[in-house]
Amino acid sequence: MSVKENLDLSNIPEHIAIIMDGNGRWAKKQGALRVFGHNSAVTSVREAVESAAELGVKFLTLYAFSTENWNRPKLEVMALMELLVHTIKSELATLQKNNISLQAIGNIGDLPEKCQKELKEAIAATEHNGQMKLVLALSYSGRWDITQATQQIAEKVSNGILNPSQVTEAMVESHLSTSGMPDPELMIRTSGEQRISNFLLWQLAYAELYITEVLWPDFRKQHLYEAIACYQTRERRFGKTSEQLTT
Repeated sequence: MSVKENLDLSNIPEHIAIIMDGNGRWAKKQGALRVFGHNSAVTSVREAVESAAELGVKFLTLYAFSTENWNRPKLEVMALMELLVHTIKSELATLQKNNISLQAIGNIGDLPEKCQKELKEAIAATEHNGQMKLVLALSYSGRWDITQATQQIAEKVSNGILNPSQVTEAMVESHLSTSGMPDPELMIRTSGEQRISNFLLWQLAYAELYITEVLWPDFRKQHLYEAIACYQTRERRFGKTSEQLTT
């Protein structure tokens, strides 16, 4: 019996987040430029999106481009932006076919105008799709997210709209870029690196972490099934004891 057939479909994470890592190392192994790795990763994105939607995942957030990635070589950044535009265009039909809506979080205003345009058009074209939300984290970092939320709240306090005593966890969450989404229950990172790299710092507070040595361009449906199978073996206590969960 395959890993997929053994999955408990009543215990599928509602929200999965993925740090798609290892494109550059994968390309180096092929004796190619890093950009080749990014181009080859499009198939992995498609496999992850389709398999997550098939299993009933409601939110899939992909860490596509961090605020720190702007510090990479200019040619690589330009190639990534061009790839983003091309991928959004080429994958739109797949999103429509699978009833998936597209959303983006991050400092989108930092992206080139062409990228912003394609992104907005794809978001508008898929907004009524209800099977799953595919969330692209672009020019995103967890610290940026918490900072911008804090700035919004501080402005409301300064203008007398809010009292400091009203600033609760729920209030902060409502000002994050992920407002309205459940926190991820499972975070997958490829390439074996064991860190969260400034990704969804607030939202990952109680996520189960799954690290795989697989480089992102090699990631396929089977690898997602394996991550979920591992997730289903975890005991999610949220600070309680095992005994409290069974009483």
